[in-house]
Amino acid sequence: MPARQPAAGGGMPRRQKILRFSALVLGLVVLVCGAVVFFFPDALLQRVVEGRLTTALRESYPGASLRLSGVHYNVMANRIACDTAWLSRDDSSFTCRVTSLSVGGVRWMGLLTGREPGGACLGGSVIGADSVSVTFRPAGYAAGCGKVRLSGPDSEIVAGSVEIRPLLNDKLFFRGSRFRKTRFIIDARRCSVSGLAWSDLLRGGILHARSVRLQDVAADVMINKDKPASRDSAAPRMPGETLAALRDTLRLDSLVLTGGRLTYCERMSMERRPATLNFEEMAFLVTGLANHAGPDAGADIQASGIFAGGGTIHLSMLIPLVTRRYSFRYSGTVGGMDVRSLNSFVEISDNMRIKSGTLSSAAFDIHVNDGSATGTVHALYKNLIVASIDARTGSEKGILERFSSWIARNVTIRTANTTDRSGASKAGVVSYVRKKSDPFLGFSWFALRSGVGNIVGF
Repeated sequence: MPARQPAAGGGMPRRQKILRFSALVLGLVVLVCGAVVFFFPDALLQRVVEGRLTTALRESYPGASLRLSGVHYNVMANRIACDTAWLSRDDSSFTCRVTSLSVGGVRWMGLLTGREPGGACLGGSVIGADSVSVTFRPAGYAAGCGKVRLSGPDSEIVAGSVEIRPLLNDKLFFRGSRFRKTRFIIDARRCSVSGLAWSDLLRGGILHARSVRLQDVAADVMINKDKPASRDSAAPRMPGETLAALRDTLRLDSLVLTGGRLTYCERMSMERRPATLNFEEMAFLVTGLANHAGPDAGADIQASGIFAGGGTIHLSMLIPLVTRRYSFRYSGTVGGMDVRSLNSFVEISDNMRIKSGTLSSAAFDIHVNDGSATGTVHALYKNLIVASIDARTGSEKGILERFSSWIARNVTIRTANTTDRSGASKAGVVSYVRKKSDPFLGFSWFALRSGVGNIVGF
């Protein structure tokens, strides 16, 4: 039998050569691909990530679009980032811009292969951004914040320089409607959420946190009372109604505000400055804030501050969160003050000027049942002198002198309210029925003012 001839090329079988060569080519391809992904991931990410996210967004929210600029991936830090992200609707009714967005700590393999639930893959993630700005054109408002950080491991959200403000100045904002509107501006130096149920948040539809803290908050609220209230528009909602309208479940164990300032304004005409009340050094504690809760659920509010630059005010308020009836209760006290500090409001709203008067103390207890406010106001004061003024010029003389004389003859102003020998004093009766256009804060003030007027004689 003839001897078997050795294979050409050193005796290696042809099939073995092919397999070895294929393995070499495959390894080279894997090596090259790995090198590209490791050293040049940005170009791939820009195409793949933006393309897939845009497609998924369009499928879930028709009319929405997403653009990413400068996508980066740091393999060693396991962090994906982009310079700018734009999210918007085609009709420009909603826009969102995020700068220096980064996402780290994601278990990408489990997320991409689907072997692990999304909550497990994202539970250790940390999301950060240098700024976020959002525009809601139908509502006429924009919101934004500075640096923001969402951390799954720490169960917290921290944002700096939070603000909400209208897109237009006051003149244009109110001109856009034939009817009465409420304009608000809110700025906060810092907002933090702690004890956040991260897994519930990732699943969607549930926001549960142990506490929310707002620091150095300035709020400015204005009502243009120079226009009529719309008969067709819906009445301003109670806080509970606003919460109930949210589809997602919200539960906050406590909401804490420190360093607050509130400016409440009523504009009577375009030509005059608005009637203004100021609250400073405000502190709030709100507990039991939740929607979709039991029938007895209610928010308990404890607040304090400096009222009209003078008296220290303490306020307690209990607001049912389930009923749709306009019902709640509030009570409080006000410390001593020079009541002339109220001229910034009463000169414009009531065409009166407080020439002198000292408040020793005041207390109020008001019940609101289905939009009807009843209760009492107690106030100890002395040396109250009030003058009628011209609405246009602010003068105490001129054409209104005859009207002032008529008031003096027909309206008895109680110049003092002090205790008698038994320790009793005149109590003011609160009686105010909500008007359809009354916002929550405005209604609370109008009801309280009715009791004050009952004591003084307005």
